[in-house]
Amino acid sequence: LVDNEMEDVIRQLEHQISRLAGVLSLEKIITASGGKIFAANGEKADFQTTLKKCKEVGGSIATPRNPGENDAILYFVKKFNAYAYLGIKESLIPSNFQFLDGTQLSYTNWHLSEPSGKGEE
Repeated sequence: LVDNEMEDVIRQLEHQISRLAGVLSLEKIITASGGKIFAANGEKADFQTTLKKCKEVGGSIATPRNPGENDAILYFVKKFNAYAYLGIKESLIPSNFQFLDGTQLSYTNWHLSEPSGKGEE
C-alpha cells in the first residue's frame, strides 16, 4: 500500500512539474535542450550576480556543450536582445578556454577571432 501511495504522489508531482514547465514555456521564460532546462528573466546583471542567482535556484550559468544547447542560449540572446554569460573562462594559457570548473571545452561555435574581449563580449 505504501508503494502505491508513493507512486501516486510521484505521478502527481510529475504532472505538476509538467504543467509548470508548460506554462513557463508559453511565457517564453524557459526552453529546453538535451534534457537541460535553460531559463532567463531578461534582467541585466554582472557575471558574479548572475552566477550567484543561478546557484540560488539550483542551476548554473549556461555552458553550451552541443549545437542544440547553443541554440537554446541563442534563443534568449535574441529574445532579450542582449549578450549572455557563459560558464566558461580563459585558462592560464592565453586564448585557451575552459569550463568554470577547469575542465577543457569539448564544443565551441565562435566566430573567427572570437572571443576577443577578455570577458567583455
